[in-house]
Amino acid sequence: MKSKMPSTKGLLERLDNGEKVVVAEGYLFNFEKRCYLQAGHFVPTVVLDHPELVTQLHKEFVRAGSDVVQAFTYYAHREKLQLIDKTADLETINRNALRIARDVARETGTLFAGNICNTNIYNLSEADNKDKVKQIFKEQIEWAVDEGVDFIIAETFVKFEEAAIALESIKEYGKGVPAVVTMAATGLATVEGHPTTVDKVEVAEAMKRLEAAGADVVGLNCFNGPETALGVMSHIKKSGVKAPLACLPVPYRTTTKEPTFLQLTDPITGEKVFSANLDCVMCSRDDIFKFGRRCDEIGIDYLGLCCGNSPHYTRTLCESIGRRPPASEYSPDMDLHGFFGTDERVTKNVTKDVQDALK
Repeated sequence: MKSKMPSTKGLLERLDNGEKVVVAEGYLFNFEKRCYLQAGHFVPTVVLDHPELVTQLHKEFVRAGSDVVQAFTYYAHREKLQLIDKTADLETINRNALRIARDVARETGTLFAGNICNTNIYNLSEADNKDKVKQIFKEQIEWAVDEGVDFIIAETFVKFEEAAIALESIKEYGKGVPAVVTMAATGLATVEGHPTTVDKVEVAEAMKRLEAAGADVVGLNCFNGPETALGVMSHIKKSGVKAPLACLPVPYRTTTKEPTFLQLTDPITGEKVFSANLDCVMCSRDDIFKFGRRCDEIGIDYLGLCCGNSPHYTRTLCESIGRRPPASEYSPDMDLHGFFGTDERVTKNVTKDVQDALK
């Protein structure tokens, strides 16, 4: 892949200048589909076992147009590693993931992001729970800063208080790096028709509180597909949040009835599809193109895709906002297709019986 000239513009400078920032996420599901990561615990052991593949996917996402290389440290925290008896590898997996991402970012002139996420242990009914959660964030943040991240993404929180602790931790241990904080809206509890966090904070109110606490970018990631995410994002935008907004849905066809990919059912069998059978409800490329256009209309400047993303989706998203990344060289062009092409070099050889059979 051709190297870009190193960029001198940081995340906030780009956003302040009115530029859009495209962020390719989705590493967990991508590697699970490729049989290098196990669904269930979803710990990114591929970082240790096959680092060359992580490097390759970072490069593919950049080639598809991502402005950011996000270190693959999602679910590489202490609590998750305990589940698979790999806490001894905690620092190694984090630093390796950070260094892999940093090398690709510096080579390509893209931004380098650290990542912290939901701990799955947050529970204020336990006296020392906040300290445990904050320690998980602290060590990952300190490693990220030590490896030179340009900003830190804190994501996929279903409880406002855990998101607030993550932001507090970035402010305390991040040595001034910008903080992007995104939450996952379940859609199950609502206030006047608008979703709330699991701890009962209306989603737009949660964004306002995070903004007031110093988050540089706020918004939603994961859980919702484009259709349901955009409705919530439009509400957040109209609520008066001033910080740049982020929207990184999953590329699945969620609906008002089934607002997250956790609830989606197979259109044929009616069975729940999370996570191994989500293929039957994936978005089309046109869905992703329309998502990008709607982000532009709403005024969402930090955009991307989460679990289920792949380079072809990121390329489509970039093309929807008028970009032509290197991967666009191979964007579909059906003019030369053997059956459906319109170029006369093709049509002169396709007989009418074949055309009729394929209509």
